[in-house]
Amino acid sequence: MKNIFVIILSLFCEVAFSQIAIGKTSVSSPSASLDFEIANRGMILPWVTSTGAVAGVVNGTMVYDLIDKKVKVKYVSGWKDLSVDTSGTTVDPVTNVDGVTIQNTATENTAAKTSIGTPTSTPGILVLEDSNKAMILPKVASPHLTIINPAPGMIVYDTFNKQLAVFNGSVWTFWKQ
Repeated sequence: MKNIFVIILSLFCEVAFSQIAIGKTSVSSPSASLDFEIANRGMILPWVTSTGAVAGVVNGTMVYDLIDKKVKVKYVSGWKDLSVDTSGTTVDPVTNVDGVTIQNTATENTAAKTSIGTPTSTPGILVLEDSNKAMILPKVASPHLTIINPAPGMIVYDTFNKQLAVFNGSVWTFWKQ
């Protein structure tokens, strides 16, 4: 009984505070809903067969489009390409295996969803639903030099150059405001 109470209390606290730290013991900012460990790893965006195939998409959705092998974000006017340099690839340079073949053999659970914050009907795999908090991307100094064999669709914040970095399977693209 005591274990059930602890689990219920933990779940309540997670929903009430709506802050999650991944790979570390606590969230570093009170304005963060999701915060990652500082390490030489990034967050991999969902792979989609095409942006046109994403149903019920909302502004701010980020994906890796398998048709043209690019990282994209949804805006009111349409999808914006975040990997502007060149077309990417899903072929692992070390194993020479195409990640799409691995992904295509897996059965997709279309009901899978994780929501951080107050749950709504917003579609997505990972949905941050806080009105006053944001996600802090994984922080990596010079990801193009320090992340060995990054996955297509990887996104990080480059702490050395102070800019967003996205990997399309071939090259890193850097975005600075």
